Amino acid sequence: MSDYTILLVEDDDIIAKIAEWRLKNLGYRVCGRAVTGAEAMEMVVNCKPDLVLMDINLKGEIDGIETAKMIKKGFSIPVIYVTSHSDGPTLERARETKPDGFIVKPFDDNDLRVAIGLILK
Repeated sequence: MSDYTILLVEDDDIIAKIAEWRLKNLGYRVCGRAVTGAEAMEMVVNCKPDLVLMDINLKGEIDGIETAKMIKKGFSIPVIYVTSHSDGPTLERARETKPDGFIVKPFDDNDLRVAIGLILK
């Protein structure tokens, strides 16, 4: 098992359970799951993850892109977007946050392994 912890920010229960299972199989510890940007910010403070896997469309008032901006600015924690939204305007907004990675759903173990492995050694 890795010493790295990952915060999962995903509002879809099924996708979150699959992602958590895959992360654990890859040897990472999931320190929590948030379904809103506000929850994600609180969990970043409480669990101090090494990396955040961030969905772009979230429940609540702020989306994943705005949440990622706050995390990167306030905590300098790497963020990988995991989303089904890969249209031009969404990609442009995401690009402005200088993400550390981008995974398009549906994803597999290898997608996670490669994207995370490029950041956490």
